[in-house]
Amino acid sequence: MNTLMLQDILGDPERADLLTPADRRGLTPLFWSRVRPYGEVNLDMDTRLDPTAATVPGPRAADGKTVRSTVQRT
Repeated sequence: MNTLMLQDILGDPERADLLTPADRRGLTPLFWSRVRPYGEVNLDMDTRLDPTAATVPGPRAADGKTVRSTVQRT
């Protein structure tokens, strides 16, 4: 779907008024199906994750700041 073509149609009041609410709802997936809300995710299936490199939040200190600790393997 050419978004510039849709932009021209929706920008023209005479043509935009021809669209019913159902027509406008039908256009929504055309725009949102291409959106990646978390960016592009590239998975490298040839390498393994290192669980010892992960950091987890620790208990909060008295001043309200979170103390970070590293996961220790036992």
